[in-house]
Amino acid sequence: MTQGATGHIVCFGEMLLRLSPPGARLMVQAQSLDMVVGGAEANVAAALAALGHETRMVTLLPATPLGDKARAELGAAGVDTRFVARSAGRMGLYFMEPGAGLRPSSITYDRAGSAFALADAAAFDLAGAMDGAALLHMSGITPALGPNGVALARAAVAAAQAAGVPICLDGNYRAQLWESWDSDPRAVLTELVSAATVLIGNHRDISLLLGKAFSGDGAERRREAVDAAFAAFPNLELVASTARHVVSSDHHRIAARVDTRSAKHQTAEIDVTGIVDRIGTGDAYAAGVLHQYLRGSDAQAMAECGLALAALKHSLPGDFCLIGAGELAAFSAQGGDVRR
Repeated sequence: MTQGATGHIVCFGEMLLRLSPPGARLMVQAQSLDMVVGGAEANVAAALAALGHETRMVTLLPATPLGDKARAELGAAGVDTRFVARSAGRMGLYFMEPGAGLRPSSITYDRAGSAFALADAAAFDLAGAMDGAALLHMSGITPALGPNGVALARAAVAAAQAAGVPICLDGNYRAQLWESWDSDPRAVLTELVSAATVLIGNHRDISLLLGKAFSGDGAERRREAVDAAFAAFPNLELVASTARHVVSSDHHRIAARVDTRSAKHQTAEIDVTGIVDRIGTGDAYAAGVLHQYLRGSDAQAMAECGLALAALKHSLPGDFCLIGAGELAAFSAQGGDVRR
């Protein structure tokens, strides 16, 4: 694909329900749980739809009221749900204890045996979804689900390649998922990244892929890792990443970086305070980068847009980032006053 090409964005992956105690309670203190719909790829689809892009979600949801809720929330976010398959089974869940002060948030997965994780690739109309697409966005979470998840990720890549659709892969390494089965994440992710045009991942992701340690200290050392990735993966055109320094649960410092083969840009670090919800902020960053990438913008615009959208997502509860293009354009890291 030539950067700036038009068409819809296909997002492929599992949707989940997040269950959390209200406030900053521990799970053992909870008498009720708040529920929101999310999932890494669905989060990107919703964020890009809010920015005015045509997005199409390919997933499988159980034919239950919970599956109905997930599909309805996708549709309400402006995402095309025509390629959402349905079957018997259960939704994948995860439980999050929200952090407070110096106590970090904690996540426990309950997604083994979900309808999506057990699905056959034939359940998805991947070829139909790719027709006229500008990009496929997927993540390393799908293959982390198990051998069947690996098969689903391969099927999505194969469908994109058959249709000539470029691929954006967010590494999204989830140790809990990979370690729950006899997995080889380096081999699987290397295969998927080999097919990708865009990689959302940092020096640690590149270290995993190449089996070599890279330092994240300083812009030039980060470029060293990216250059190694460009050398190892000829199809790669762009690598985007963030660096996060956690001061406390509601105060983080974040910088963003985008590298192409011929250019690079690393933003200044900004303070993100008064954090409402960190979940989905990495997906918002990916959406911000892709928003500019699909418009043919340069590395600086991609990095700054990704950082702005990620920073804004910290102010929103839930997984989806529903910030519109006008609000994004008006964003200032020093803002906060009422716009009148």
